[in-house]
Amino acid sequence: SALSFQVLLKSDAPTGDVLLDETLRHMKATECAETVQTWIELLTGETWNPFKLQYQLRNVRERIAKALVEKGILTTEKQNFLLFDMTTHPISNATEKQRLVKKLQESVLERWVNDPHRMDRRTLALLVLAHSSDVLDNVFASLADDKYDVAMNRTKDLLDMDPEVEAAKARGTEMIWAVLAAFNK
Repeated sequence: SALSFQVLLKSDAPTGDVLLDETLRHMKATECAETVQTWIELLTGETWNPFKLQYQLRNVRERIAKALVEKGILTTEKQNFLLFDMTTHPISNATEKQRLVKKLQESVLERWVNDPHRMDRRTLALLVLAHSSDVLDNVFASLADDKYDVAMNRTKDLLDMDPEVEAAKARGTEMIWAVLAAFNK
């Protein structure tokens, strides 16, 4: 099943991204292959397994936010909430956000291929992650009502597909389906 897919490290060549390279080091250091579900729990800090704590990534959200600040996508602000200050990271580069929103909108409207195995892998992964993050509604919010309905229905049909079946048919997108299965669990 897609949930029990084990992640096998094909290459530990550095990617140039600090978090990805740290993840590769953790994957290389594991004694036996872990499942997609287990890696998601480890890399997001959602596991309490004392035998696996050394494989957790620390401060993932903060480190991702910091990297996006360095790339000029986000900015850092302090917001005052009565008794305490909180660091927030609002978007500073709306152009990049709009580019991604437009890409996702077009992928389910003008460029709809009606077959996940013919979709661009990065776009399929982005749709899965947007769905899992509960932001798809926001992605399609700016569309006219008729296009919004088409986009939501097509996306729903895509994401309601059985990840097990699609992973078995996949050619290079098995990991995307395994991630969807893990988030749907």
